[in-house]
Amino acid sequence: MSRKGQAPKRKINPDPKFRDKTISKFINRLMWDGKKSVAEKVFYGCVDVIEEKTGEDGLKVFRQAMDNVKPHLEVRSRRVGGSNYQVPVEVRADRKIALAMRWIIAAARSRGEKSMEQRLAAELMDAVQKRGAAMKKREDVHKMAEANRAFSHFRW
Repeated sequence: MSRKGQAPKRKINPDPKFRDKTISKFINRLMWDGKKSVAEKVFYGCVDVIEEKTGEDGLKVFRQAMDNVKPHLEVRSRRVGGSNYQVPVEVRADRKIALAMRWIIAAARSRGEKSMEQRLAAELMDAVQKRGAAMKKREDVHKMAEANRAFSHFRW
C-alpha cells in the first residue's frame, strides 16, 4: 500500500462524438500502443455495425450490454488464522464498470470474426441477450461468490 495515501483520480475528458465519459474510458481501455484514433475508429465502427444489424440505437445497446455484464458480487482473498478464505464482497460502482469493460474487450478479442469492429459488435449484442463470453465470466464470478457464501462473516 502507498504511504502517501490514495492516488488522485485523473480527470477524463468525454469522447468527441457522443460526449460521454464512459465511452471515453472504454475507448482508452480498447486502445493499444497509444493509438487512440484507431481505438476510436473501432468503437464508432462497432456502434455503426450494431445499428446496421439490429436497427436499434448503438449507444443504447452498448449501455444495456455494460449493465448486463456488471458484476454485483466478487470474491476477495482474506487470511484468517493461517488459512486463506475466498470471502464474497459487493463490488464498488467504479470497479463494476471497470470489470465489465475489461471482460467485454477480452471476450471480443478472443472471438473469431474478421475485424475488431465486428468482434466487439457481436460481443455487445450477445451481452444484451445475456450470452457470450463476457456474460459467462460474470456468471462464473457470481457462482464463486455464491459457493463461498459460508465465509461471508469474515468480511472486513
